[in-house]
Amino acid sequence: MSLCQDCTLQKPPVRKRDTKTETFLWLAAMVLLWGLSWPATKLALGVVPPLWLAALRFGSAALCLFVFVALRGKLRFPPKPDWPIVASMGLLQMMAFTGLGMVAMTHTDTSRAVLLAYTTPLWAVVMGWLMFRQAPSGRQLGALGVGLVGVAIICSPLELDWSDPQTLIGCAFLLIGAICWSVVILHIRRHKWTASPLSLAPWQMLIATIPLSGFAYALEGAPTGISFDRSLLELLFFIGPVATSACFVISAEYGRRITAFAMSNFTLGVPLIGIVSSVIILGNAITPSFAIGLVLVVGGMLLAVRAAGGAGKA
Repeated sequence: MSLCQDCTLQKPPVRKRDTKTETFLWLAAMVLLWGLSWPATKLALGVVPPLWLAALRFGSAALCLFVFVALRGKLRFPPKPDWPIVASMGLLQMMAFTGLGMVAMTHTDTSRAVLLAYTTPLWAVVMGWLMFRQAPSGRQLGALGVGLVGVAIICSPLELDWSDPQTLIGCAFLLIGAICWSVVILHIRRHKWTASPLSLAPWQMLIATIPLSGFAYALEGAPTGISFDRSLLELLFFIGPVATSACFVISAEYGRRITAFAMSNFTLGVPLIGIVSSVIILGNAITPSFAIGLVLVVGGMLLAVRAAGGAGKA
């Protein structure tokens, strides 16, 4: 579950020892860990209720990042000009996207969940049109059409049991979460940063953790029945400190050394790794209709990213 897509901002001077190979290896590790976090989350959801799992994820990640940023001597309360982006990323991307996604994963398989969750480049075209009157180009409209046909196939009766409302609700939650994330991406592109994305990250995660904990207590009750054995603790450590806080650091440190266009292409590997690892680890089946939907959705996202990259270069 990636958190810092489009954080290619304020590029720092690159030191001589920071080679292209080093950058590639770190970003490849980040994409791999983000992809593997999806089956790990599904396994943890067998023990921990979804909203409590989301709260534990961001609570542990926030603690790690507060320590990391403090050790660097950069821990400060967010400057007032950055409050909107802190709230946007904390409430829409982290709280809404992750909370809805984890609830949805209790009603659908992980392969479908990760694919629908990563339709954000498609919704960014739509939301840019609705919110900022940015008329999409012909290439963007083509990308949107290809991707939405794939979404329609994945959400069709060929793939879903429409007689089960929980399954339909799960898919709807995933798409709503993806739309929330697309709004944040548009906000990130327009925000004039005062502090660095990394120094703001622990505050964003704290803002996500507090309401998630409140919703979890109100809707799921106190987490008294959770057995924190070694297996669960290992999963929680991987999902929070590793796949959230450590990957955010990698994204902030190395993602800004490549273009936003290259970073967007890089992160397209996350859903592919999530799907493949879910097949291997969880035994998810890939049906012919899902495979067709997968090709169309990924193709649409790739076309959308390339269309945005071409527009940015113009």
